[in-house]
Amino acid sequence: MNIQQYMDEKIEDKSEDSKKKHMIYYRSLSKLITDMKAEMNQEGEPAIKEHLTSRIEAIEKDKQRIRNLFPDVKKEEWDDNSN
Repeated sequence: MNIQQYMDEKIEDKSEDSKKKHMIYYRSLSKLITDMKAEMNQEGEPAIKEHLTSRIEAIEKDKQRIRNLFPDVKKEEWDDNSN
């Protein structure tokens, strides 16, 4: 690996502490999506609905990025709200 590749590669923290923090963040993103969908159902303005839809799509991509960081975590664990 040359120095440029090394500098361009982002090193992700996959420690147990990072995993716990990512799981909390992931669940907060899920809650945010739920809230946005509720807002969309009440909203009549198409531009606002379109904006909320694009924000939801971006948040879903972030959730996927987090799941990819910790592939050993089962879906049930990501969605568990008991912690």
